[in-house]
Amino acid sequence: MVSRLCYSLLLILGTLHPGAQPPPVSIEGRITGNGHPLAGATIGVGTRSTLSDSNGFYRLRLDTPVKGTLRVSHVGYQDGLRKVILAAGEKSVVDFDLAPSQAMLNEIVVTGVSRATLVRENPVAIVAVSSRKIDGAIESNVIDALVKNVPGLNSVKTGPNISKPFIRGLGYNRVLTLYDGVRQEGQQWGDEHGIEVDAYNIDKAEVIKGPASLQFGSDAVAGVVSLFPWLPREKDGRLHGRLLGEYQSNNGLIGNALRLGFNDGRWRWAASGSYRLAKNYTNAVDGRVYNTGFREANVSISTGYASAKGTTTLNATAYNNLQGIPDGSRDSLTRRFTRQVAEGDADDIKNRPIVSGHDLNSYVLSPLHQHIQHYRLYTNSHYRLGNGELDATAGFQQNIRREYDHPTEPGQAGLFVRLNTVNYGVRYTYPVAEGLDVTAGVNGMIQNNKSRQATDFPIPDYRLLDAGSFVYGKWKQRQLTFSGGLRFDTRHIRSNNFYVAADPATDFSRQAHAPDTTGASLQFPALDKVFSGLSLSAGMAWQIGRCINLKANIARGYRSPNITEIASNGLDPGAHIVYLGNRNFGPEFSLEEDLGVDGEFRQWSFSVSVFNNHIGHYIYLSQQVDMAGRPRVDAQGNKTFQYQQAAARLYGLEAAFSFHPAGWPGVAFDNSLVLTYGVNSKEDYKGKGVQGEYLPLIPPARWTSGVVRETTIRSKLVRSVTGKAELEYDASQNRYLALYGTETPTASYALMNLSIGVTIFYTHTQSLQLQFQANNLLNTAYQSSLSRLKYFEYYSASPNGRLGIYNMGRNIGVKMIAGF
Repeated sequence: MVSRLCYSLLLILGTLHPGAQPPPVSIEGRITGNGHPLAGATIGVGTRSTLSDSNGFYRLRLDTPVKGTLRVSHVGYQDGLRKVILAAGEKSVVDFDLAPSQAMLNEIVVTGVSRATLVRENPVAIVAVSSRKIDGAIESNVIDALVKNVPGLNSVKTGPNISKPFIRGLGYNRVLTLYDGVRQEGQQWGDEHGIEVDAYNIDKAEVIKGPASLQFGSDAVAGVVSLFPWLPREKDGRLHGRLLGEYQSNNGLIGNALRLGFNDGRWRWAASGSYRLAKNYTNAVDGRVYNTGFREANVSISTGYASAKGTTTLNATAYNNLQGIPDGSRDSLTRRFTRQVAEGDADDIKNRPIVSGHDLNSYVLSPLHQHIQHYRLYTNSHYRLGNGELDATAGFQQNIRREYDHPTEPGQAGLFVRLNTVNYGVRYTYPVAEGLDVTAGVNGMIQNNKSRQATDFPIPDYRLLDAGSFVYGKWKQRQLTFSGGLRFDTRHIRSNNFYVAADPATDFSRQAHAPDTTGASLQFPALDKVFSGLSLSAGMAWQIGRCINLKANIARGYRSPNITEIASNGLDPGAHIVYLGNRNFGPEFSLEEDLGVDGEFRQWSFSVSVFNNHIGHYIYLSQQVDMAGRPRVDAQGNKTFQYQQAAARLYGLEAAFSFHPAGWPGVAFDNSLVLTYGVNSKEDYKGKGVQGEYLPLIPPARWTSGVVRETTIRSKLVRSVTGKAELEYDASQNRYLALYGTETPTASYALMNLSIGVTIFYTHTQSLQLQFQANNLLNTAYQSSLSRLKYFEYYSASPNGRLGIYNMGRNIGVKMIAGF
C-alpha cells in the first residue's frame, strides 16, 4: 500500500514538474485521388503539416492536444477537410479520397510567403506547377514546360535548348530564377544564356507574376520562377528511385535520367544524374537548322538530417552543356545554310561554303559552340526557435561560359568568363498571434566576375556586393487575408581599368594587365557605382463563400542596372551582338496594380486577372544604324545594340476557363487568354506607333484551348489513360519596335498538339508512365515573335519570299518514367 502511494505521488509530482510534456497526438491515414494513391499531398492542422509518401500514407505527430480542422491539399484535386478533436496521447486514423479539380485556388505555395500558404490566401498572382504537369509536357527544357502551364509566362528562345523566362513582357535580369530557394546566377543578362538546371530533376515549380522584390530584392521586378528539385518523401528507410527515358523525333533528342533517394525520418539523401543530346532541329521552310544541337549532362547530390526541432540539408549540383551557336548564314540562291571557315576580312559572310547534309543530320557539334558549366554547393536549414521558425541559406555557385567563334583556332574561346557567387539569407518567422503572421530577414550575394583567356570582351571584370533586409506580414481574419511589407536594398558594383591589346602571336585581341599596357586601349574605364532602393507591397485576398475569391495587390519593385546595361562595350560572340552600355543609368522602379477574381464551382471554374505596371527608368535595347539608316554590321554579320532608358508602361489581362461536366467523369475543357501590351512613355515617341512607341519583346495575344479525357480503368495492370487535344493560337504582333530595324512584324499562327498518357502498375505500388505527344502536328511553318532566330538574316530578299529562321516543325515525342 505504501509503495502504491509512493508510486502515485511520484507520478503526480512528475506530471506537475515544469519540464514534463504531455504525450504526443498522432494522426495517420492514407490519401487517394479517385482511388489512386497520391504522393506529396500536404496534410496539416494549424501550423503543423507533413507530406504523404509514394503510397499515399502519412503520419502527423503533434506535441499538444488538437481541436481544429485537418486539411489535405494536392495539386489538381479539391481540398479535403475533417474536424478533429484529440486529447493528449490519443491516436486517430483519417483517410481521404480527393476529387479532381481544375482550379488552382487550393494549391499550396511557399515562394514569396512567410509560411506555406494556399493560393487563394495570397494576394499576389502565383501559379504552382506540379511534377505531374512537368513530366506530362514533352519539351526541350523546363522553362518551355512551364510556359505550357502558366498563362502570362513566355520564353525568348535561341533554338530548342535556350529559353529565357519572360513574365508579362519583362525578362532577363527582371525575372529572378530560384533553385531550391537559392537565386540562380549565371550571366543571365545575355540573349543566348539559358537556365543551368537539370530539367529531369525538377519536382515542382512556382511562378510569381508581378513585382516580387519584397523578399528577394533586385532582379525580381517582373516576378520569380522558383524551381524545386526532387527529394525523397517516404520515411520508410527504403531505397526509392526513378528511371526516365525520352526521344523526340524532330531533332533526335535522346534523354535519360536516374535518381535515387533514401529517407528514414532522420537521415535523408538523394542522388540524380541525367544526359541529353540532340542534333539540329528541322522545319518545313529551312530544313535542318545548322548548329542548333546540344549535349547536356547533370549530376546532383543531397544529404540531410532531421531532428525534432528542424532539418538541415547539404546539396551539390554540376551542370555541363555543349551548345551550338547558330548564325543563320546561307547561300543566297539555294537558301542552304553555310559555315564560317575564315576570320576577319578574309571571311565573306555571303560566300561561305555550304554545310553538307551529313553534318546537318549529325549529333557531332560544330567547332563553333558554347561550353557552359555551372557548379552549385549550398545548405538549407529550417528550425523551430522558441515558438517561431528560423530559416537560413548559404551557398556558393560558379558559372563558367566559353563561346568558341574562331574557325581557324577552334580551341580559342572568343568569350571566356568565370562568375563566382556567394549567396546568403536568414529569416525568422514569428509565432502567429491573433491571426498575424510576421517574417523578417536579410539576404543578398557577393559576386566576382572575370574574363579568362578570351579574345572578345563585352563586359569588364567586376565585383558586386548585394544586401537587403525586409519585413513581411500576413493577417488572416475569417475569409479575409491581408499581407504586405517593405524592403530596402543596396548594391555596390566596382571594376578596375580594363585594357585590351593585340596579341602579336595570334592577331586576336587579349586582355592587357597593368603595368604592361603599352599599345593597349582602355576598353572599360574603372567603375564604382552604388544603387539602392525601397520596395513595398500591400494586398488583400477575400474569399466570398466557398466559390469566389477576390484579390487586389499593389507593389513597388526595385532593380539596379546589371553590368552589361551600364558598362558593356564589345562583342558577345554567342549572341552575335555588339553591346553598348550607359554608365549614367539609374535603377528601375516599378509600380504595379493587380486585380483578380477566381471561382470554382461543381462543374466549372474560372480566373481573371488584370495588371497595370508603370516602370520608371525602363532599360531596353535599340539597334544602331549608320548615316544611311542601315544596321551597323561587321564582317561576320554581328549587329550593334545600344541600351536606352525611358519610362514605360505594361498592362494586360490573363483569363482562364475550365468546364468539367459532372456527367462525364475525367473530362475537362480548358481555355486561356493572355493579352500583354507595352508602351514607351517617352514624350518623343508618343503617337509614333511602331516607330518608338511600342516596347520590344512583347508577346502577342495568345489563346489556348484543350480537351482532356482521363479514363480510369479497373485493371490491376493499366490504371488510367489520359488523352489531350490542344489548339494554340498566337495572334499577329503588329505592335513592335520597328525603330532602327530593331524588330519586324510577326504573322499569326495556330498550332495543334495531341498527347496520350498511360499509367501501368507493374507492382501493387510501383507504376510505369508512358507519354506520347505530337507538337505542331500539322507541321505549320511559323516564326514566334520571341524567337531570336527570326532575326538571323543577312539578305533583304530571298527566292522563297521568307526571311529569318523558322521555329521547330512537327515533333513527335515519347517519354517513359518508371518508379521503384
